[in-house]
Order: sequence, then C-alpha cells, then structure tokens
Amino acid sequence: MDHLAASAGAGMLRAGGSAADAAVATSAVLAVTSQHMCGMGGDLLAVVSAPGQDPVALLAVGHAGAGADPARLRSEGHVSMPFRGDIRTVTVPGCVDGWLSLHERFGRLPLSEVLEPATALAADGFPVSPTLATSLRLVLDLAGAEDYRDAAGPDGTVAPGSVVRRPGVAAALTAIAGEGRDGFYGGAFGAGLLNLAEGYFAPGDLATPTSRWAPAVSSRAWGHDLWSAPPPSQGYLALASAWMAAHTALPGDPDDPAWPHLLVEASRQAGYDRLAVLHEGAPLHYGPDGASPLDPKALSRRLSAISASRAAPPNLAPGEAYADGDTTAVCSVDRDRMGVSLIQSNAAGFGAHIVVPGVGIFLQNRGIGFSLEPGSPAEYGPGRRPPHTLSPLVATDTDGGLRLVAGSMGGDAQPQILLQLAARILAAGQDPADAVAAARFALSVLLPAGDGARRTGFDTWSAGGHVRVEIEGHAPPSWSPGLAALGHEVIEAPAWSGSFGHAHAISVSPPDGAGRTVLAGGSDPRALGGGAVAG
Repeated sequence: MDHLAASAGAGMLRAGGSAADAAVATSAVLAVTSQHMCGMGGDLLAVVSAPGQDPVALLAVGHAGAGADPARLRSEGHVSMPFRGDIRTVTVPGCVDGWLSLHERFGRLPLSEVLEPATALAADGFPVSPTLATSLRLVLDLAGAEDYRDAAGPDGTVAPGSVVRRPGVAAALTAIAGEGRDGFYGGAFGAGLLNLAEGYFAPGDLATPTSRWAPAVSSRAWGHDLWSAPPPSQGYLALASAWMAAHTALPGDPDDPAWPHLLVEASRQAGYDRLAVLHEGAPLHYGPDGASPLDPKALSRRLSAISASRAAPPNLAPGEAYADGDTTAVCSVDRDRMGVSLIQSNAAGFGAHIVVPGVGIFLQNRGIGFSLEPGSPAEYGPGRRPPHTLSPLVATDTDGGLRLVAGSMGGDAQPQILLQLAARILAAGQDPADAVAAARFALSVLLPAGDGARRTGFDTWSAGGHVRVEIEGHAPPSWSPGLAALGHEVIEAPAWSGSFGHAHAISVSPPDGAGRTVLAGGSDPRALGGGAVAG
C-alpha cells in the first residue's frame, strides 16, 4: 500500500479506531490514489480475526448483470470472457458495500471520519506514484479519464509527482459518508452505471448489498491455523498448499532448492483443478462426505503425489480421481490485537477500461473469472458471481491468538505468494520484512510452442498442471539449476519484479510473561511507494 494510505490507517488507530477502521480508511485512500490497482468500481474481500472469536470472512463480491447472456457471447465467437472494453465483463462493484459492512460490524469511529482522508485527497489532489504514472499511458485516451488528462504535461504523459484531483470521486465519498450505500449505488455512480450499461444492468442489480459475512475456511500448518475466504475466493489454494507443504520434509533453509521445489509441488497439487472445482457454491468447508478440497483425506491423496526428488508429471493425478493481476492488499492490527487482511481489486489493471462518466470511477473486469463452457458450475449468467482471485490470509495459534496477517496482489499467483510468506514466517522464523523482500517463484501457464494466446496472469491453470516456474532474479543461485534438475521448466525473471505481487504482512509475537506482544510489519519493496506504518 502507498504511504498516504498507510498513514491514513495509522491515523485511525491513533484516534482510537479499530483495525477495521484503519483498513477501511486505508482502502478508501487506495481507491483514490491507486486506481490502476483498485477502486470503488471493484470488489473487496477480507478476513477479520477478533479476540475471542473464530476469524470471519467478508465477501463483497458483485454479480453479473440481469442482461448477462452466455449464449449470445458464444454466438459471437467468444470461447472465453472478453478481457477489456466490453461491459459484459463488468460485475456489480462490491468495494463500497464491503467498506460499509466491515465498518458496521467492527468499526469504532464515525464513517465520515474514516473516509475523510480519502475525500480530502480526492478533492485537494495527491501526487502521482511512479507505478500509476507508468500505467496511465494505457488509459489517458479513454472517455471518463479527464482527471488524469488534466494532469498531463506538454508531451501528453503524466509524470510521477504530478498532482491529480478527482472531484467526482470526492463527491462519491462524501455521499457515502452521509447517505451510506444509497449515496453510492443509488446516487450519481449508480445512475451513471445504469446509463452506461444500456440494459446490461437493471436497477435491481444495484438495490441489494453485494457483501456478506461467512465463516472463514481454515487448515493447519506449522503449528498454526491458517484462515482465508470461502468461495468464490481461491483462498483455499493457500490453505491446501500450506497443509501439504507442512507434511513434507521442507528444509529449514529457504536457500536450499528443495524449499521452492516442495512449495511449487504443493501449489501445483492444490491448484491444477481449480477451474473445475471453484465456483460460488463450491463445498470448501469440512464435510462428513470428505468432498471438500480442504478435507485431510483429499489433501492426503494429493500429498502422495509429491516427491522430494522429482517434479510430478503434468497430469498430476494422485492415484484417485479428484497478465499481471493488479490488486491492493491492506493489513492492519490494533491495540486489542484484532487483525484485518483486506484485498481489493479491479481484476486487471484499470479493469475493463470503462469509466462511469461524470464520476471518474473505473469499472472492474472481474467477469473474466466466468466460464463460457455450457454447464460449467462457473458459467457466466445473470446474478452469478465469478470465481475470484482475491485471497486474504490470517494465521492464529492453537489457542486462537492472532499471529499473522498477510495479503498480496498477483492474480492467480496470490495463493503461491501467501504460501511462501507463511512458510518463511511460520516455518523458517523470518520476520515479515525479510520474508516479504525475499525472492519468490510464481507459476504461469505453459502454452504449446507457437501458440499465439496471450498470457494474462489469470490463466495459470488453463492447462491443468502444465505450468512453468518463474523465478525472481535475486533468488539464491541454487534455485534455478536445482529446480531444473528436478524436472521443472524454469524461467528467470528480473529481480524485484512487480509481476511477483506486492505483498504486505504483520506478525504478532506470542505473549511474554507479562502478556505483552510485539508487532512487526513488512511492506513490499516491489511496490515502489509502499509503507508499513505504526499507529
């Protein structure tokens, strides 16, 4: 998260607010300053660990419009959802509903106070970050991007440090603070969305809140309980892969090539059938029939296919049948040791590259998560919610005490990044700053030679287990040759690359003899403008 957002969250904690107040304030500032990664036109997921309670998940995930018609898309020749420039890939934005639900249940401060830093930055202006300046080249010509065009120099580009004002966003935030969801979904934003959609969205699509609370899903690894969001989130992949990795002979030294090998294999086993099993009604809680992918019996079958001496074959069968994403993660912990992991996103970059006129809010292209295969449980359709990459993560000890809050951008790679953070912090004992800065791997789809399809960062599992392992340039020298010797296809990437996510984490030490705990935080250097701030 950027320093303006982190400072807003810390200000809420200093004012006596809760971790939820801090998370909402931080998220709202990011919606103003980081439209290339998130905004009020996107979705939001969170996991909250409150003292004395099991963690709960907030799913502010919007649905496809009433006019969604998969047959029409197929008749036009589409075999997958349009990526950008098509209103049909837009789903109802859930972000604002998420703010309101999180604040209502766990907030302490007035909503107007929580949203004030974001409102002031939108009205008075904020300096453009280096990553935003680079990304703006893609959208300056779009209708509705006047806020950014007004800040462009004589050469037609927006330089880092240029001041951008977003009056339409400021007005929307003011309306939310004063009127709640009616000020947004029933106000200028909602009216603009309905006019823009030309029948795709109906008034009823905006009338019902998109957010809901649900029990968080969990698994146990390295002496801790890990918690994430249930479907349609892919958060179960981080939990499943951590359970499997914790049952392997994971070395104590992350420089050992066996470290990335076993984490890669756990990630492959967890995710190879994600497209077939993840949808909004997937049974990911523990169940008596053992059908859940998080059931230990199912995980044990997958674990049996992991070898310390070789990569599993591409089909990954365990003996029994069974582009870069742009997102922003917020982690907050308060004095009572409530922890919030919040993830918000437009899906890919500036989303669908469609802007609500007069308001200046970009709309997400989260509909890319839908399938156009007839009969698929994730098939596109009116009122349906797509499979979701957003994966918040919290870890508690066996007594329920908060020990870790983590989150990352990264599209399909989010669970892999969270797995690596959890392993470094919980298994190897690293502090969050070192764990966040350490080199990572990320899996990407392995397409046939000569295939002209474009990798998007949301297609990792489109070929099942046929994936390649991308390694950051500052990885230990042993990683690349060690993985190759074990049978992995290895791709070396630049050091500190944003394509390996922007992760953030806060750890909480066990209580000492006086019952005191110590917080440690880490913000990703790959984000260029990020910051970890104490309240």
